[in-house]
Amino acid sequence: MPPRLNIPPITRILLILLAFNSLLSAAIRYRQWNGEGELLVPYLVLVPQLSLIYPWTFVTTTLVENNVFTFAIGAITVFYGGRYLERAWSSREFVKFLVVGTLVPNLMAFVMLVAMFAVTGNVEWTLTSINGTIPLQIAFLVAFSQLLPSHTVTLFKGIISLRVPRLPLLHTLLVLALSLTPLLSTASFILVTTGFLTSWTYLRFYKHTFADLETAQPSTLRGDSSETFAFAEFFPEPVKPFVAGVSSQVYNTLVTLKICAPFSHTDLSTSRGESTVQRGTPGSARAEAERRRALALKALDQRLQVATAAATMPKPPPPTVAGPSVQIQPQPNVQTPETMLGETNYVPEREEEGKN
Repeated sequence: MPPRLNIPPITRILLILLAFNSLLSAAIRYRQWNGEGELLVPYLVLVPQLSLIYPWTFVTTTLVENNVFTFAIGAITVFYGGRYLERAWSSREFVKFLVVGTLVPNLMAFVMLVAMFAVTGNVEWTLTSINGTIPLQIAFLVAFSQLLPSHTVTLFKGIISLRVPRLPLLHTLLVLALSLTPLLSTASFILVTTGFLTSWTYLRFYKHTFADLETAQPSTLRGDSSETFAFAEFFPEPVKPFVAGVSSQVYNTLVTLKICAPFSHTDLSTSRGESTVQRGTPGSARAEAERRRALALKALDQRLQVATAAATMPKPPPPTVAGPSVQIQPQPNVQTPETMLGETNYVPEREEEGKN
């Protein structure tokens, strides 16, 4: 009997919707294809000029792939990446991340294509299809960079070895190269760049983080101020200083505009591992959850042992008050009852007659 795949609920729904939407789009395009140009399905995918009357396409377009190759990549991404992140974060946090990581890039791509049409007057920009799992792919890579910053990916038997934070930039460059060919459109490059920035901004400043059970601190902390998740860490060493300077200026501008809240002293202490567990320690989020669970069980076991010992311990006898010893001695000139009443002798009459 084959082993049963344990897929979390949200990931399972994503896989089903990806397969259903992609097959439905392929069937519609195959039925209506007349051999001239590319057919668009504006009520499934986002097309700036045609999809305004179908607002749900801002969400459904991410789960529509146009060919078998991209569909396979999208299915693998959702299966492995979604299953890992949903177990690490919980289904609720995973849904929030999906909404932000897909909806915002689609909106930004829509606005940028309309702006290109306004500048150039070329109607082709507004007839470009915005679809595919590219926002999910780059968002998952950014999330892995936060959870596993010290891990290394080895390819081709050790010929290529890359740290996980290098993968988002490599993926962005690959999409850029493919967008220069007929395989991908310009919208794909817009999606990957905006998805990169959106997912990193959400994880850096807005996503809830877990507090450490060993210290007393607020349980609702937002963002990740650790140095291992700084924006410059995604780039090679030679360009890190330049990227760090630019990102610092952008961050200060966003704080001034009150778009991003500045990190507090507690957040900075958290990033150094002083009050919470620092992101980027070796291991996964599941291992961190197991560690926290072990700490909680250990504390509970200690409390139960103390309570049991206090209940079974015999109570000590009440303390005795020390004082001078008292001895009972006969008191002089004290009359007993017999002397007080006098002596009485009782002689029966028969005995007295016998004596006479």
